[in-house]
Amino acid sequence: MIMDFDKYFEKAELIPAIIQEKATGEVLMLAYMNRESMEKTFETGYTWFWSRSRKELWNKGATSGHFQKVVDIYADCDDDTLLITVEQTGAACHTGNHSCFYKKLK
Repeated sequence: MIMDFDKYFEKAELIPAIIQEKATGEVLMLAYMNRESMEKTFETGYTWFWSRSRKELWNKGATSGHFQKVVDIYADCDDDTLLITVEQTGAACHTGNHSCFYKKLK
């Protein structure tokens, strides 16, 4: 099956990707993908993102060893946001927390 990646980048060069742990349903993080990182995610079976601060591709876990093996990838109804379910190895957050969403505000 040939994937038409173009339709996901008609509105912007970056698409938000919500990363969710398959086993628990916990939301682990939000990151952004450009076309190249989305293609690499499909090719490798592991998450790749575009770092807005460093202006470069990054493979989640390449330096920490905390990889995200892709289980499913869903697009929302407008094809402008992705939900990616993963098998998370170790912590998803750079702080060492399992999820980036650990600071309860209310």
